[in-house]
Parts: sequence; C-alpha cells; structure tokens
Amino acid sequence: MFDGSLRKPIDLATAPMGARLARAGVSANAVTLVGLALGLGAAMVIAFQGSLILALTLILASRIADGLDGAVARAHVGAGQKTDFGGYLDITCDFIFYGAIPLAFALRSPENALPAAALLTSFYINGATFLAYAIFSEKRGLAPREVDRARGDKSLHFTAGLAEGFETIAVFAAFCLWPASFAALSFAFAALCLASALARMALANRAFGGAK
Repeated sequence: MFDGSLRKPIDLATAPMGARLARAGVSANAVTLVGLALGLGAAMVIAFQGSLILALTLILASRIADGLDGAVARAHVGAGQKTDFGGYLDITCDFIFYGAIPLAFALRSPENALPAAALLTSFYINGATFLAYAIFSEKRGLAPREVDRARGDKSLHFTAGLAEGFETIAVFAAFCLWPASFAALSFAFAALCLASALARMALANRAFGGAK
C-alpha cells in the first residue's frame, strides 16, 4: 500500500551507502544474502525463546539490507552487474524471510500455530497472484501501470496491493512488540493479504481478457 510512496525516499537514503559498497567491490547479491541471514537469525531468536527486541532489531537490519541491495545493483549498472539472477535471488530471499517469521512464532508458542498457518496460507495465495501476474504481463508485453512504476526499476512486473513489504514489516514489528496479540494481528493481516490477492485477480481478469 505504501511501498510506492516510500520508494523515492528509500532510494535517496540508500544510494550513498550503495555506491560506497559498490566501490568496495561488494556485490548486490552478497547484500541480499546478508539480509536473508539477518532475517533467518531473527526467526531463530524468536523460535528459541530469545529476546523479541533482539529479533526486531535483526528484522529491521535485514530490511535495511534488502533496500541496500538495489542501491548496490544500480551503482554496478555500468559494470554490467545488474542481472536477472540478482532480481530472482532478491524476490526468492524475500519470500523465504516472509515465511520464516510466522513459522518462528508458531514454534515459539503452540497456540500461535493456527493463526500462523492462516497467515502463511494468505502469503502463499497473495504471492501466487503476484508472481503469476508478473509472468503473464511480461508474456504479453504489458507496460506497468503508473501506480506500479512508482515501485521503482524492478526485475519483474510489480503490481501494487493493499499488503506489500512495508505493511508486512510493520506487522512483524507488531508481533515482536505485542506478542500476546499475535493471533489477532495474524488473522487481520491474513484478511488484508487475501483482499490484495482478490484485487490482483480482478486486475488480471481485465488485463488478460478473462471472462466478461
């Protein structure tokens, strides 16, 4: 929902550090993998009854790395280091991270199992509509909508939705700050993810010439 409006300030904030890392020979893929490692570290802290404040710190550090990898890739463009594999790795690591945090809360407290399962199911459905739309829009050569172009120069066709990266991280932060509300937050965000998926399916029906 807010990813498009936040894209420009994030790019401006990360560009200087991305340029420095690129000059030091750090690759965007390495930054992506560091971000994943931090996110999985947060999941381990959660699952093994560690400090939720430490877990939140690692989650935020992971997402800083997730923003930096794009800045490093853009700084490397002249050297030909912005690759399709980099985009593939980035989206794959994002999905691994998004799945690991709810799973970690389910492992931490058995009573979280059902809401975590509901949330993960909604992630699966939302992710399927997102990736399928990207595949078929590329196949048809469709130009991104203005609202989608606001997400910046992406390796695949990003479609706007109610539940995007910013909202997901905000919910993960809320899990860490108010763990007793995990179930309520999970069911509420699962509903938002499903609404996002349904909206994207309606968009696909219009864009790809579905049933009238």
